[in-house]
Amino acid sequence: MPQWSDYSNGERIKILRGKGMSQEQLANKTGLALPTIRAAEQNRRLSLPTLLKIANALSVDTSVILGQQAPRRSMGHDDRATLRHISSSVHDTAAGFLPADCDPVLVDELSRATERAWTLYWAGDYQELGAILGPLLRDAAITAQTLDGDAAHPVLGYLSDGYQIAACVANLFGARDLAYSSIGHARNAALAAGDSLRTARVDSARSWVYLRDGRLQRSMEVAASAADEIEPRYSDQSPERLTVYGNLLNHCAVTAARLEDTERTGDYLSRLHAVGARLGRERDFHGARFGPHTATTQAVGINVTIGKPGKALKLIESVKPVHLEGLADAARNRYQLDVAMAQADAKLYDKALDTLEGVLHDAPQWSRHQALPGVIVQKIGSASTARLRRVSELIGVPAVAADGYAPATLKTAL
Repeated sequence: MPQWSDYSNGERIKILRGKGMSQEQLANKTGLALPTIRAAEQNRRLSLPTLLKIANALSVDTSVILGQQAPRRSMGHDDRATLRHISSSVHDTAAGFLPADCDPVLVDELSRATERAWTLYWAGDYQELGAILGPLLRDAAITAQTLDGDAAHPVLGYLSDGYQIAACVANLFGARDLAYSSIGHARNAALAAGDSLRTARVDSARSWVYLRDGRLQRSMEVAASAADEIEPRYSDQSPERLTVYGNLLNHCAVTAARLEDTERTGDYLSRLHAVGARLGRERDFHGARFGPHTATTQAVGINVTIGKPGKALKLIESVKPVHLEGLADAARNRYQLDVAMAQADAKLYDKALDTLEGVLHDAPQWSRHQALPGVIVQKIGSASTARLRRVSELIGVPAVAADGYAPATLKTAL
């Protein structure tokens, strides 16, 4: 496959524009004449002012159009615009660049806005989330400035949630620098709020940022330390504490599996199921979701990771459709990808394609930011069929190169 730098400037503009935006639409968005857009895409003329306007309209840096750096993997124009908006909101708010003409809002309004943001995140509706995250961060920061002492704590908590959601989206989109900075702001706000459970929840997300960045030991240290800090005692068996604790144990189990530490993985899995049983049903607290069915579905993916597809398939048999109803959309979709991976590992290729294609059709926006579909296609690559090629096109990668060597995009860490 050609490298990004192998394309001409015009070809790169056309690729970035994609099928979702016509030349006419790009012209309207830039304020440029249609012949100017056509000339740019035909590589005939691209002045600096034109380059700057096109880059801004496509939500990329000029270096991407010039081929000096590649665009983010699997990211279309809408996703780039969403990420850019979130980035400016996070950095402006953290730096104190707040509008002078905005008034503080009621705490109840911030509560509803935060709940809405979490709902959109778990549903995988990132464009709508990007639209409301900026106002949430702005309103929470402005309101916090008007309050003192304990009165400011709830507002600081909502500010922490806003930063944490921004970190999670950035991490999912592969914008690691933004993820690190956002999660740092989230932790500072949680500490200022004096909320130990919210701080632990932020550390759970921080562990995930380290995990996706390949810093496995650091990921384990953060999650394990936070879990130890809030481990439920006899004096506090609240559902909120159990939910956040179970969420952290899940991160520990996943990271231990990636580290190929079978003993620790088994220990964390046992504790996961125990906490899920104590909760009795699925719970949601500060964006942390956990319960007995989360424990079981997460165990499927963990057993796939440690090379036990048979155990994973047995667990899958115990999961009923009603169990999935209580999970967030993102968690349910991830479980289906784990199912497809287990089926592929067991050479149940037709079933794996059935499961994978279902997820790709049901959650196309969410699936674009997952590496596992590409890994599954690679796994099934030897069974090259028209159907496999169709699934490969849905995720934007070839099943296997002509020489049988998997393309680099399929080797990306999950």
